Amino acid sequence: MRRTLRLALIAASLVASTAFASPTNPQNGVEYVTLAAPQPVQATGKKVEVVEFFAYHCPACFALEPGLNAWVKKQGDNIVLRRVHLPFQGPNDPEAHLFLTLEAMGKLDEMHSKIFHAVHVQRVRLMKDEQIIDWVSKNGIDRAKFLEVWNSFSVMTKLRRLPQVSNAYQVSGTPTIIIDGKYQTSPGQIADKLKMKDGKQIMDASFQVLDALVAKAAKTK
Repeated sequence: MRRTLRLALIAASLVASTAFASPTNPQNGVEYVTLAAPQPVQATGKKVEVVEFFAYHCPACFALEPGLNAWVKKQGDNIVLRRVHLPFQGPNDPEAHLFLTLEAMGKLDEMHSKIFHAVHVQRVRLMKDEQIIDWVSKNGIDRAKFLEVWNSFSVMTKLRRLPQVSNAYQVSGTPTIIIDGKYQTSPGQIADKLKMKDGKQIMDASFQVLDALVAKAAKTK
């Protein structure tokens, strides 16, 4: 009898937690998870750091990009966005190498959306070093300067550290977003937990969760 009652209470608790789960009131373990080891942030003052782990070849990242840019603009001075290219091919990942090189050259703002367009609209293959070097040299970047920065000690050091960085944030897929170095969420997690299939609904829910997590983090500043 006691066992039956205990199981009934557990079941009722699970039903209740599922019922209250929503994008506007995200629950730990449902729409997001809290990292076991919070990571240091680069944002200062009252600004909340938002880190997007992404990959140029990732269709979901491409789909997220316009909405994410609009959301960042709406947040204004509340947040600082950092992007980290997940090294799917390991410590010498060509796409991550491209991202870090353009970042070091101060060309990332100019080229970021162009790369997404090339990969997902024009179907350009940028998964190997030679493909990337050829493409950038045809798209307004001085080849010699690009190669100089591409092979620089600082860029190579950051590239080889990326697997360690992604492991510290417990990130294995893209897009994944970290709020304030401690809250991890993704459109895929939100869709799975809330049983969503419609793309627009998933995106809307994702930004509602981000709004809530930024507000939650801001309270501790």
